[in-house]
Amino acid sequence: MWKKKQNKFPGGIHPTDGYDKAMTMDLPVHEYWPETVTILSEQSFGGKCQLLVKPQDKVVAGQQIGIPEAFMAAPLHASVSGEVLRVEEVNNQGRNILACIIKRGDTSKQDAQEYESKLVDIENFTQEEIIAGIRDGGLTGMGGAGFPTHKKYETDKKIDALLINAAECEPFLTCDYRLMLEYSYAVANGIRLLLKASGAPKAYLCMEDNKPEAAKVLGKILENTKDIEVKVLPTQYPQGGERQLIQAVLGREVPMGGLPAEAGAIVSNVGTAKATADMLLGKTPLIRRIVTVTGCVKNPGNYLVPIGTSAKELVELCGGVTVKNNRVIAGGPMTGPCVASDWNGESELFYVTKNTSGILVLPDSQYEEQPCIRCAGCESVCPAGLVPYQIEFAYLEEDYDLCESLYASECIACGCCSYICPAKRELSVRTRMARDMVKQRMRERAVKK
Repeated sequence: MWKKKQNKFPGGIHPTDGYDKAMTMDLPVHEYWPETVTILSEQSFGGKCQLLVKPQDKVVAGQQIGIPEAFMAAPLHASVSGEVLRVEEVNNQGRNILACIIKRGDTSKQDAQEYESKLVDIENFTQEEIIAGIRDGGLTGMGGAGFPTHKKYETDKKIDALLINAAECEPFLTCDYRLMLEYSYAVANGIRLLLKASGAPKAYLCMEDNKPEAAKVLGKILENTKDIEVKVLPTQYPQGGERQLIQAVLGREVPMGGLPAEAGAIVSNVGTAKATADMLLGKTPLIRRIVTVTGCVKNPGNYLVPIGTSAKELVELCGGVTVKNNRVIAGGPMTGPCVASDWNGESELFYVTKNTSGILVLPDSQYEEQPCIRCAGCESVCPAGLVPYQIEFAYLEEDYDLCESLYASECIACGCCSYICPAKRELSVRTRMARDMVKQRMRERAVKK
């Protein structure tokens, strides 16, 4: 069945009392097919692809339309069948990115496949075939930065544990929860495939204890699968961080500046597990995903949409915003960027990518930063064990040597420090900027050597 794990990572916060997820967690997923999709050539920062199509080309859903040009990129596929209208730069979250705009043709409903209703035989798949399928299917992490999935599994490190991240610790988001409830067998089969790809003897499906129904359903499906265990963890943000999850489940720490593989683990999002089953068993690359649309909208919900769907359309589908003074966030409130303020529904927001988990509308809150009172609250909640207020002082003084000695490079940009700060300091923003500056300096030194 499933086991509850009481061990946890240091620090962390409880940003809500559960009202946020209650808005959408009991609402079933609805499919939505827009008339056009705008597929960005850069699905995550630094993950640029070269587009292979031109205007008036006919494409079919699942056809490859982009090849990777950067380390962070994965192959790109048409998310709908239809005709390419334009290939042009579009503005997405303040950046101009080359995109392929496709007018959708007829949408033919696909029949349910065997892997979606039972555990299927995967003995004939080799580790190499699974990793190749993950690569060719354009799979990326679907809960974070969009790192190409196959690169995690191509490690030369000894892996003894696969962690499937279903924590979904960000407030308001419920797309992973609904995925586990409505696509349970596909998720389970995907976990089995990823376990084989990792070469590890054991996999852990990790979720917080605010998802008991998902734990029950998947625990029942996997009860006779000896090498996969459902781990139920205490609800605490940021439980879904890779390092925090490894520490909570395995009791290990990832070395400073290192990757999970150096702690003998691979971490993959539960949405990536389902996409693995879709690609290897259903022959369908990553072209659709579930997006939570919630907050100050008339009718919040979860929608299964093609990659490239307009966020503006999805908010309109939910009845529009309900507060005039608002902030629209791409993703969750702790780590997602604000893409618009006082949005009235007229301008475009952004386009759904492979790692777009949600569209959140919150009422705008006005506040002014006050001087730091040295309460050290930020230090007590930092899951990375940092002292954010000291890093902020060093960054504002442009003392980057001090930033480095304070281990700013280990910031995970979770936002806990800003959330807890009584002076409303922009600690998370400045600590993240300090992290990026320190990492740039470290790269420059490495090149000189």
